[in-house]
Amino acid sequence: MPSPAASSEPPPRAPDGPLVLAREGAHGPVIHDLGKAALALGLKRGARVTDMRALVPDLRVEDAEEAADTADLAMLARWVRRWCPWSQVDGMDGLLLDTTGSEHLHGGEAAMLEEMRARFAALGLTAQIAAAPTIGAAWALARYGDAAPTICPADAIQPMLDPLPVAALRLDADTVLLLRRLGLKTVGALAAMPREALVRRFRKIEALSANPVMRLDQATGRQKELLVSPEIRRPLRALRRLAEPLGDLAGLEQVLGDLADDLVQVLEAKGRGARILRFTAYRVDGQAYHAEARTSRASRDPADLVPLFDGKLDTIDPGFGIEAACLEATDSEDLDAQQADLTGKARSDVAFARMIDRLIARLGPRHVLQPIRQGSHMPERGERLVPYSPDTAAAPRAVHRRVAGPLRLLDRPEIAEVVHAVPDGPPARFRWRRKLHDIARSAGPERIAPEWWREKSSARLRDYYHVEDSEGCRFWLYREGVAGDGRGDTTRWYVHGLDA
Repeated sequence: MPSPAASSEPPPRAPDGPLVLAREGAHGPVIHDLGKAALALGLKRGARVTDMRALVPDLRVEDAEEAADTADLAMLARWVRRWCPWSQVDGMDGLLLDTTGSEHLHGGEAAMLEEMRARFAALGLTAQIAAAPTIGAAWALARYGDAAPTICPADAIQPMLDPLPVAALRLDADTVLLLRRLGLKTVGALAAMPREALVRRFRKIEALSANPVMRLDQATGRQKELLVSPEIRRPLRALRRLAEPLGDLAGLEQVLGDLADDLVQVLEAKGRGARILRFTAYRVDGQAYHAEARTSRASRDPADLVPLFDGKLDTIDPGFGIEAACLEATDSEDLDAQQADLTGKARSDVAFARMIDRLIARLGPRHVLQPIRQGSHMPERGERLVPYSPDTAAAPRAVHRRVAGPLRLLDRPEIAEVVHAVPDGPPARFRWRRKLHDIARSAGPERIAPEWWREKSSARLRDYYHVEDSEGCRFWLYREGVAGDGRGDTTRWYVHGLDA
C-alpha cells in the first residue's frame, strides 16, 4: 500500500547567518526548528539558544509561531487530498498520504511525485517526498534519503533502508544514543543483529519510539501500521434554482438572503454553526462565480451571515443571467442553542463578534489585528500583532501587563537629546524629531533589566520615565545604561512610546 510522505521546510533565507526558530523552554528559549545552514553546523532541535549562540556568534534567532505552523500544516493536509482521498499530519513538519489506487489518475507514481514537488515549490515550500509500501519506509526515505522524489518498490524496502541512520526508524534521542553506543549506527547494522537478542533486550519497552524492533518491523512491513485520516465532513449547503435567469445584482442579494434562511435551518438541524461560508452563482453559460466569507465565531444567525458578503457580490458578472445559486458552510462547528437575554438586549460578546466579522469582511483578515502577549518583559518583545482569531483572543496572558505602559509603542525606540539636572536623575528637557520639549512633570524611573539569556553580555539596564511637556503631550522615555555600570562610558536616551 503506497504511502508517500512529504517533509516541508520554509524557503531559503538570505545567507547572512544561520537561522533558527526559538520557543520558550523550561530554562529559557530552545531551538524549535532550524534551517539547512544551522543543521550543517551541527545545531539540533531542543538545544538551548544561549548555548548555541556561544558556539555560533552570528546565529539569527526568530520566534517560532507554533500555532500558525500547526494550522498551516492542517490546511496542507486537506490541500494534498487532490492526489488521494486520505491524508494525515505527521509530527510538526510532515504529511502522510495513502495513494493506493490513485497513481494512474496522475500519470503514474513517478509523475505524481514530481507533480507534488512542483506544487509545493509553487507555494514556496521545499518538499522531500518518498513513496513506499509502508509508512515507516516512506517516512525514513523522505527525511534521510535523497533530495529528489524517491520510489521504493515492495521488494527493495530493506536494501534502501540499510544505509540510513537508525534515527530514520522514528526512534527517540535516548534510544538512538543507546544503539550508537552499541555500535548499531545504521538500519542495516540493526537488522543484521540476531532477532532473538533484540527482542530479549527491548521486550519490556512498550513505547514505539523507544523500541527499535517494533519500528523496524513497521518499516519493513512485518507489522501493520494504518494511516488515520481525519473525517471529511460534507459541506452543509442550501441551493436554489431560479424560475427565470437573473440579470440584476440587486435581485441576487435577495437570493442570498433567502439562501441564508435555508442554510440556517440546515445548520440548526445538525446543531452546527458556520465558520466559513461560500456563495456560488451559476450562469446560464456554465460559468460560476464564487465569494467567500469567514466568521470570528460559529454562528447560524442570518443577521450575522448576510452582511459578511457586503461588497463581495459587486464583482459578479451576471452575463446572460444567473440560473442558480448556492450558499454552503464549508467549515462549521458544534453550536448549542443559546437562550436570548431576558432584557431583550444583545449580548456584548455577540455584538463584538459581529463587529469583528464586519471589519474582516470589509478590510480582509490580514488587516484586523490583535495584540498577543509574549514571554518577555521587554516592551518591544512583550507583545506582537497577529490577525484576529477568537482562539488567540481567549488565550491566557503569558506576561503581566505593565500598569503604566504607553498608549502607542513605537516600532523602534528613537534616539533623543536629553538635558537633566543630575547624571542619573529624571529628564528636564529633550529634543526629538527636531523639536524641543520642556518637561513640566515626570514619573519614574521604572527599571527594566535586559534578558541575559537572550541578549549579549554588553546589554544595559533601562530606566523608563513617563513625562509630560509644557504643551500637555506625554511621552515614554528611557535612559539606556547607568553611569559606572562598566558597559559603556555614556548613557543614551530614547523615546519609546506616546500617550497622545
